[in-house]
Amino acid sequence: MSVSPHTVNSHSTGVADSGRWSTRRIAVYAMFVALAIVTSFIEVPIMPGVPYLKYDPSGIVCLIAGFAFGPSAAVIVSVLGFVPHLFIDPIGGTIAIICALTLSVPAALIYRKIHSRSGALLGIVVGAVITLAAALLCNWGTVPMYYGGNTQAFLAAIVPVLLPFNLIKLVIHGVVTFLIYKPISDLLGGNR
Repeated sequence: MSVSPHTVNSHSTGVADSGRWSTRRIAVYAMFVALAIVTSFIEVPIMPGVPYLKYDPSGIVCLIAGFAFGPSAAVIVSVLGFVPHLFIDPIGGTIAIICALTLSVPAALIYRKIHSRSGALLGIVVGAVITLAAALLCNWGTVPMYYGGNTQAFLAAIVPVLLPFNLIKLVIHGVVTFLIYKPISDLLGGNR
């Protein structure tokens, strides 16, 4: 009896099988989504005087998923990892998704093309620059409502508050990801 290669591999457990949705790949993506959800609720104030701006490490999870399994994993984890926030705070949840996508997807795309430590670093930097711009644009459209509609108060807060907060957040994401993405990717059998 002859068995076709397609039949043998239909339930493959190889996570890095290009273009195939194996049981293991789905399980690993689900693990990343769950980890992104959990870490998105770990909120730590990182700037004195502005306790409402809090750091959460979920961006690290999105970046590692993107580096280990490519841009599609970055999209899935970046979106699904923040779904609970859409029910709690629709505006904040939407901004979190936008920032996660603008950080992890460009980084994963660059890393796919330049599959090296320097490619990872370049991806993190490009993603961080795009995310910084996206965060400021999102804040431009939404934060004034938190300042009672006072656009001047918002504009006055960009340089001393919002810009440093987002820079600190992105540096933490980038440094931690750069240090740990390769061992995690290798352990999970990610990107080739």
